[in-house]
Amino acid sequence: MDLHAAIMGRRAVRDYTAQAVDEPTINRLIDAAVNAPSAVNQQPWTFTVVRDQTVLERISRDAKSHMIATMAGNPHADHFRVRLSDPNFHIFYHAPVLVLISAIAEGPWIVEDCALAAENLMLTAYAAGLGTNWIGFAQGFLNTPEGKKALGLPAACVPVAPIIVGHPKAAPPPVPRNAPRVRWVG
Repeated sequence: MDLHAAIMGRRAVRDYTAQAVDEPTINRLIDAAVNAPSAVNQQPWTFTVVRDQTVLERISRDAKSHMIATMAGNPHADHFRVRLSDPNFHIFYHAPVLVLISAIAEGPWIVEDCALAAENLMLTAYAAGLGTNWIGFAQGFLNTPEGKKALGLPAACVPVAPIIVGHPKAAPPPVPRNAPRVRWVG
């Protein structure tokens, strides 16, 4: 697939089939991720692959509770509270795989490095006919001691990008994009 087509076509998928994503495919996605640029070539990332639906159910439940308890001051709090309070809402949308990209080394640009790896992973998944979604609802909880313990992560690990991966039930429609705001200097 042409890179431009992947960039223009990739969407956040929120409805997946139950079909598993095989290990060689997951390894190809991670291989694409580790080929992202990183500051001073530190490559601070580590990848945690979760396919156990019981673990994902537990993290979904705990992450929803954590977000409800900590979202004071969020401009979207009312909208989020309604959604997160729904016992049937699963933050991982029942996707068969979660790939958590975390930083294992200290540095001023570890979040940016992991985000670049995440974009490579998501574009490669789209090119392979898979859907992905960066699950922001999971980030706060996964950065707590309880969240790290749920995945067996070391205390110094910094979870950055919880990306779900799976076979989409349907292609999400394009979403409108704002015109870019560009300032030219010189």
